[in-house]
Formats: sequence, structure tokens, C-alpha cells
Amino acid sequence: MVAEQLIGVGLFVGGVGGLVVEAEAYTRDDPASHSFGGPTPRNRSMFGPVGRVYVYRSYGLHWCFNIACGSPGDAVLIRALAPTEGLATMRIRRGMDSIRDFCRGPGRLCQALGISGLHDGMDVLLTPFQIVDRIAAPAIVVGPRIGLSKGAETPWRFGLSESPYLSRGFQTRSRPVSAAICSSPLPSRFSRPKSE
Repeated sequence: MVAEQLIGVGLFVGGVGGLVVEAEAYTRDDPASHSFGGPTPRNRSMFGPVGRVYVYRSYGLHWCFNIACGSPGDAVLIRALAPTEGLATMRIRRGMDSIRDFCRGPGRLCQALGISGLHDGMDVLLTPFQIVDRIAAPAIVVGPRIGLSKGAETPWRFGLSESPYLSRGFQTRSRPVSAAICSSPLPSRFSRPKSE
């Protein structure tokens, strides 16, 4: 699953960012997904080419950053990063000194990286975005998604085991990721194998 494969990958916007430590998967047939009812002007980026950015406002307050992947309507919500680059910029954008809280949660993450609705529909593999593949297989924890009224029990939330930057802790055990996943080129991660 792409959400799992993105854990440990570097994500940067204009040189500001860090390592993805938490992500959630959503599919077209998932009642919790914005694409469940089909294409709309709001979710059109979810139905565009693989690798397109889908940015939306949550409760009219916070931007949330997703990457379209797999089949049309599928996407991954990036929930948290471990900040590594552009900390001074993040500090100003977030108005705080706590590095742990710069990107802990999808709204904070977007504020720290300067992501807004202007990024909706962009290609995540092109400027201002930069994706850096992970160099080692991380220990990953898996659990149900959070903050949902539908499909909350689906175990499609993935996190870096014991990371202090997770938006919320996991109640499940960690598991290693196969080396085969780590050795594949990143762009292929955004497409679903035909066997799935």
C-alpha cells in the first residue's frame, strides 16, 4: 500500500520539510474518502494523474495534503513529518519553538511547509516539491485511521514506530517493511500493481 511505502520518505516544499512518519490511505470505494461519491470540483485532483497533489480545507480551518495514487480516486493523506530542513522557516510559520509540534498532524504540517489550496493539482514530483527516497526499511506500525465518522476501523493508518512526531500514538505492534519495497523507484509507488 502506498501509504505504508511513503513512511520514511523525505518530503520537501521549497526546501522545507522532513521525513514522512505518518500517513493514511483512502480509496474510491471507501465511505470515508472524499472521492466516494465520484468526481466533484473539490476532489478533481484525486481523479487526475497519479502523483497529483490534493489539498483541501478541513472544517474550513486547516489545509490537508494528499497525494493521488493507484486507481482514480485513491489518495494518501500525509499526517505527520519529522522536521529536518527549514526549521527556522517552520518556526516562523507555526509561531512556536517546539520542533516536535511543527508537523505533528495534517494541519500543522501544511502550515509549517507553506502548503495551501494553491498547491492543489500540482505534480508532487516537480518543483516546488521534492521527494527523497528512504535508504533503509523502517519499522512501521499499523492501525485504524483517526478523526473519522465512517470507516474509522479500517487499519490504513501507517506510522514510523516510536516516532515522537506522530500525530497520535498507535496501539498495535510494529512490523518490518520488505527490502523489495525500499529498492523500487519512487514514482512507481504511486501506481497500484495490476494484481491488486
